Amino acid sequence: MRKLTTLAYATLGLALSTAATAVPDRVGDFALLDSDGEFHQLSRYRNFEALVLMSFDNSCTSIDSAITQLKTLQSNWSEQGVAFALINSSGETSIEAIRAAKAGHGFDLPLLVDDGQLVSETLRLSSAGEIAILDPERLTLLYRGPAQDDAVQVISSELNGSADATVIKAVSGCDLTYPVRETHALAAPDYASEVAPIIAEQCASCHREGGIGPFAMDSHLMLQGWSPMIREVLLTKRMPPTQVDPNIGHFSNARYIPEADMQTLVHWIDAGAPRGSAAVDPLTEIQFPDRREWQLGEPDYIVKGPTHEIPATGVLDYINVDVELPFEEDKWVRAVQYIAGDESVLHHLLTYVTAPAEVVEGEAARGNVQTRFLEGYAPGKVDAMTFREDTGVYIPAGHKLSMQFHYTTNGKATVDQTILGLYMYDEPPKYENFTQSVSGMFRIPPFAQDHPASAQYVFNEDVVVTGLRAHMHFRGKDMQFKAELPDGSMHDLLSVPNYSYAWQPTYALEDPMALPAGTKVHVTGTFDNSEYNPANPDPSKELGFGLQSWDEMFIGYWTYHPAKPVN
Repeated sequence: MRKLTTLAYATLGLALSTAATAVPDRVGDFALLDSDGEFHQLSRYRNFEALVLMSFDNSCTSIDSAITQLKTLQSNWSEQGVAFALINSSGETSIEAIRAAKAGHGFDLPLLVDDGQLVSETLRLSSAGEIAILDPERLTLLYRGPAQDDAVQVISSELNGSADATVIKAVSGCDLTYPVRETHALAAPDYASEVAPIIAEQCASCHREGGIGPFAMDSHLMLQGWSPMIREVLLTKRMPPTQVDPNIGHFSNARYIPEADMQTLVHWIDAGAPRGSAAVDPLTEIQFPDRREWQLGEPDYIVKGPTHEIPATGVLDYINVDVELPFEEDKWVRAVQYIAGDESVLHHLLTYVTAPAEVVEGEAARGNVQTRFLEGYAPGKVDAMTFREDTGVYIPAGHKLSMQFHYTTNGKATVDQTILGLYMYDEPPKYENFTQSVSGMFRIPPFAQDHPASAQYVFNEDVVVTGLRAHMHFRGKDMQFKAELPDGSMHDLLSVPNYSYAWQPTYALEDPMALPAGTKVHVTGTFDNSEYNPANPDPSKELGFGLQSWDEMFIGYWTYHPAKPVN
């Protein structure tokens, strides 16, 4: 009898141990823009106890009653740390239609736009009106089903710390269809003909041997090995970098990845990343341009930067260097190419045209400053920069170049000597290229999660804006660029909804915008100085303007030329 009792206690102990270690199903991190262009990432909801998402399909006749149920949950639980949103799971891609649908149903919750249905697939949503209750801390699914009594019990369990399994309940409603997923389920995307071309176009220029990417995507084996990470960075919109809100403006160098390509890559990974039957691996055949060659032929003048020794580890200060030029007459630059000495450590290089006694510290500009910004280098930028037709950068005789280097260590000591080639106009162009920095002062309190900042500037002459660039540091969250015309009308030019300090290109407008004299341009944005910002080095620090990356800046750069010709 005693042996049986001991066995019973042992069995009970094992059951309790198993229950104690049980966890809900993991879904992983993901991110989407909502219909207003705001960025939402599951892991950035860690300041909430749970996130409740309801699948939305405007064509479903029962969606209004489901939204009413969601609103009831919201009224009961929002003050207890539960966040609520809807996710457009229908596959509708027209932002105008999605916005109209939200307005027509009259709800004020965020409506996340899941163009390619990949997040809805990941959550296994099957019906419009179905909800998913998520734990942002553990990145797990707590519940999937109707917004009724079972959902209340799961939320209550999550708040008291006892939610240790995923609860699935049947739900009635309009079925969601996933046509692309079904097609790929019948036949997984082919590696050689479908997957490899996307990687070659979107990824391989950085993810190559000696490139800025942390690993090379130069074979199927490498791609297969890194496939879980590739899936994550695609679904969280970390990659491809320099993604902006596609519904505001359009830019020749914003790396929009089509939803069809996203579906191909994710479904191929979900199928096990098969090699396929092609005899030749296309990624092993890619030939990159020789980064040591001049793309436009021999430059008219070559500037050699100083030699910098980069240690294996540590944080390096910005390095500001003046380079004298031998020009005894005025020059006009039509194109620039940088050749990095070691692109794996050169994070960025900014170059300005400055007078003999002028001191420029690059990104350290305070206030609204107009500069002769020559050009910059950034990770993955290997192409020569040719200014718009009949537009160039003016170098007066006797002026110099001021260069700012920023290096990031990568675990291996190295040496960098970067050079740049200048291509000159034979005759002065019609327009001079300028960059206007629009900067505001700010003070960010400790632990502030959505601290606003703004700056304005008025153009006193007619100008044509050709490019825009956002600059903040690690606490930067988002930035928007707008133009207020003299008639009072406001025009959105650029939105960077998920700012990253690691990627700061000048976004080149495909259609430059003419602004009349008297136009006030606005730069607005927010900082996230909270512990929920994964890039934040110290949320307890109060922040103002500072030169180092662990300090902060708030600068919007406007590249333009006066509408009136030089001559």
